Amino acid sequence: MAASVPWACCAVLAAAAAAVYTQKHSPQEAPHVQYERLGADVTLPCGTASWDAAVTWRVNGTDLAPDLLNGSQLILRSLELGHSGLYACFHRDSWHLRHQVLLHVGLPPREPVLSCRSNTYPKGFYCSWHLPTPTYIPNTFNVTVLHGSKIMVCEKDPALKNRCHIRYMHLFSTIKYKVSISVSNALGHNTTAITFDEFTIVKPDPPENVVARPVPSSPRRLEVTWQTPSTWPDPESFPLKFFLRYRPLILDQWQHVELSDGTAHTITDAYAGKEYIIQVAAKDNEIGTWSDWSVAAHATPWTEEPRHLTTEAQAPGTSGCKTTTSTTSSLAPPPTTKICDPGELGSGGGPSIPFLTSVPVTLVLAAAAATANNLLICPASHGDMPEHLQRSRRPELSLQTPVSILHTGRRTFCILFRHNL
Repeated sequence: MAASVPWACCAVLAAAAAAVYTQKHSPQEAPHVQYERLGADVTLPCGTASWDAAVTWRVNGTDLAPDLLNGSQLILRSLELGHSGLYACFHRDSWHLRHQVLLHVGLPPREPVLSCRSNTYPKGFYCSWHLPTPTYIPNTFNVTVLHGSKIMVCEKDPALKNRCHIRYMHLFSTIKYKVSISVSNALGHNTTAITFDEFTIVKPDPPENVVARPVPSSPRRLEVTWQTPSTWPDPESFPLKFFLRYRPLILDQWQHVELSDGTAHTITDAYAGKEYIIQVAAKDNEIGTWSDWSVAAHATPWTEEPRHLTTEAQAPGTSGCKTTTSTTSSLAPPPTTKICDPGELGSGGGPSIPFLTSVPVTLVLAAAAATANNLLICPASHGDMPEHLQRSRRPELSLQTPVSILHTGRRTFCILFRHNL
């Protein structure tokens, strides 16, 4: 019998521990839900506990500082969004849970923004809404649509929660529509309403599949095509007109073209070789407003392929000279340039005698600049050195100066250059 006493003590202690654990961890009644305004001060009482009860407060499982307490009450000042959470009050000695508060910090709703639009005319229209600023707490919206005095059904959109659809009951009606919306949450409510005629809210979706292509052999043309928006139900009975805008990427200013029909246009004033951005908008021929701009298309006008240069091998019998032929797309025979060693045309130690070539101006200038320190270009006639050069008192224009006579077809030039020996 004496041996059973320790076992009885252990059983009592275990039962007490289990009771404490159960009090701390067993499911409690649902916490009290409380909404408070952002920036406000709030006092949370510890349930039915007296003001001077010894309690401890926690938020989301973390102990709160004692200086936040006023007796058994928790004081929160200048509420911020971060104050939202689960607050719990425990008896300080037994850790018995006395009270729980689920606090939500937010704002009352401001006046909602409401708009209606018909992109499927003449089938119907839709209305959408949103709040200008967030409330941070749940909101409830209620939409009412009136056609005259008749209430119309507004079917909720399956994908967009802030949109509903209304079907036209009387097409071409002169009776106005009135759409009202109210919004409310735990901290307040607000309303707004709009009134409109049927034809004023018609606005198609943007044109689709906008494509721009260069026009072969036309360096200033771009061909643009597009398709009527797929949401427009009857383009035959309710045709659309289009508005096209385009600009080169290097400029900010748009050019515009309005088209009464058709889904294609050729731009004829594009800058050659510059990339363009093109967009298209749509509108019913008679009523409504222009759509938003389409997805941008990019294209660059046609450009001519660059010409290629080829070099032939040295021809026999032209010792010391290289022959270069430039190949072009023209049917005329290509010009031939001979660049020779002046030493072959002159005598041993003296300066070279004048030599005659028929070459492009740029090649002669390049050759002269590479071998001379002074260069002079002057008009000349066919034949020998002009007399006014022979009579010149300037030494660099004497007959001892190497001279080239250049024939360019319409005019003849002499090119003179002098070496600094």
